[in-house]
Amino acid sequence: LPFVNNLPTMNAMQLAKKFPQLSQQDVFDLIARFNKIDLDGNGALEQKEVVKALQEIGESNSYDEIRASLKEISLSSTGKVEIDEFVELVAKLREGRNKSAFAVNKHKITVHGSSQNVSHTINEDERTEFTRHINQALSGDPDVKDKIPIDTNTMQLFDECKDGLILAKLINDSVPDTIDERVLNVKKINKFKMTENNNLVIFSAKGIGCNVVNIGSADLIEGREHLILGLIWQIIKIGLLNKIDIKHHPELYRLLEDDETLDQFLKLPPDQILLRWFNYHLKAAKWNRRKDINDGENYTVLLNQLSPDLCSRDPLKEPNLLERAEKVLQNAEKLGCRKYLTPKALVGGNPKLNLAFVAHLFNTHPCLDPLDEEEKAELEEFDDSDDRESRVFALWLNSLDVTPAVNNLYEDLKDGLILLQAFEKIKPGSVDWKKVNKSENLSRFKQVENTNYAILIGKSLRFTLVNIQGADICDGTKTLVLGLVWQMMRINIIQTLTSLSKGGREITDADLVRWANETVKRDGKSTKMNSFKDPTLRNGLFLIDLLNGIRPGVVDYSLVTRGISVDDATLNARYAISIARKIGATIFLLPEDIVEVRPRLVLTFVGSLMSLDKAATPRFD
Repeated sequence: LPFVNNLPTMNAMQLAKKFPQLSQQDVFDLIARFNKIDLDGNGALEQKEVVKALQEIGESNSYDEIRASLKEISLSSTGKVEIDEFVELVAKLREGRNKSAFAVNKHKITVHGSSQNVSHTINEDERTEFTRHINQALSGDPDVKDKIPIDTNTMQLFDECKDGLILAKLINDSVPDTIDERVLNVKKINKFKMTENNNLVIFSAKGIGCNVVNIGSADLIEGREHLILGLIWQIIKIGLLNKIDIKHHPELYRLLEDDETLDQFLKLPPDQILLRWFNYHLKAAKWNRRKDINDGENYTVLLNQLSPDLCSRDPLKEPNLLERAEKVLQNAEKLGCRKYLTPKALVGGNPKLNLAFVAHLFNTHPCLDPLDEEEKAELEEFDDSDDRESRVFALWLNSLDVTPAVNNLYEDLKDGLILLQAFEKIKPGSVDWKKVNKSENLSRFKQVENTNYAILIGKSLRFTLVNIQGADICDGTKTLVLGLVWQMMRINIIQTLTSLSKGGREITDADLVRWANETVKRDGKSTKMNSFKDPTLRNGLFLIDLLNGIRPGVVDYSLVTRGISVDDATLNARYAISIARKIGATIFLLPEDIVEVRPRLVLTFVGSLMSLDKAATPRFD
């Protein structure tokens, strides 16, 4: 029998019988088309190539129809489309069942979860505006030039996120230098390399404060729309809000209310500071504030207050809400701030897009008077030296999926409820919830009862809690709060390691140091550490060698410096953190924490690596 690129005629006949929509000649034509696209002759095509080819030959002009049909086909483990699957795809397109795939209904798009029986909805405006944000943010990046721009009117975004590159770049756009991009796989990305990239994305997102409890690498590779869009929003939101603080904008001092201290003001979460900024300008404009923003009036007055010459109050004269919203956004465009919101999203009151719009306005046009010398002096006296440890501990607590999420460590632990949730996560059954006061707005007396109970549980776990009482937690006494939460985090690490050891022997700090040194030595390296306070750790070399000991070959030593200067040491530290996340370690510390050799935080790094290593090996001695 004649062959068509090694596919026998009999197979073509069988395919024609299997798919009655196709004639035998149709099948031969499709095989010929497939072979024409398959330039390297390996019998498999990337999904992007298939979509483009089918659009070119007129099988479907709809990206989403082709995408939905592809999802119904069982592809090989590589995720590529082979000849039989290509023919099946065309057959499904000719059936026409997916012509209305991902159709919009009242700004919502229905998508499927882990099975066809589970469905979720995503917001059309959010998908469109977040896609537009990504196109703007990553325009010109050589590593994603074949992906950008992404069509804002289709589901292409979720396919382009599968290999992790778009999401990794987005994280760095929101929080610069979070990911050392030298660690990314950017060429010839197979499924293993996709998994590595997506591990790096997920654990880096976790490290900047995203909630990734229900997201795994496979979810990104499979293009799970609701999970990817939710992650994208968290990343964008963090990028928009992370500059709304007194260090980046000292003029925020202007927003302090009567009898409010700077310390009290700084306990506010960024979105609350943003709301106060909005109302500050409305008050300055002598505007009778309305609760809602859906009618566009507050936006009209805010924009006029930010730039009276460019932004008039004429939109207030427009009775039609959608037309008024368009005029509001035209004013925003004069400031270069027409972003995130559409007229229908404004009138519909979409909370995410409205928050993004206002945050963008603040970041570009805060319009607050600079401080005088006396005010500057007060700010200089403010001590935030413990910020980095409190940041790490807050991220760790959030990783336990406590509710509500921790924003300010000292403020959010005052009623004891977060602490008790964390204890229950660390040691299931340790909390008798009948003894806990759980209502909102607890009195100080009830808060102290909860925090005293938390300390009692800590003592039962052999924590060192000398001269600390529940009232100290309620008062937000920083050193005592840090000491308690650190011991909680440490026991969480130690318990994980103990569960992996033979006979459940408790692991000590000395065991961690010994394991790290043995792992490095076994890999033929000469670096070593004496303790978590060892000053030689600052150059990052030992931690890099430790990573290579765990995963031989994972380190590209041509990228490693001697770490003598602070800049070189920081490069090494950033490289070590990204490699650790790439291989699946939960890392919360920053490069500066390594360079400054913060013992507690370095212990969390080594402990996470040991947990990862031992989880993949038989129980250790």
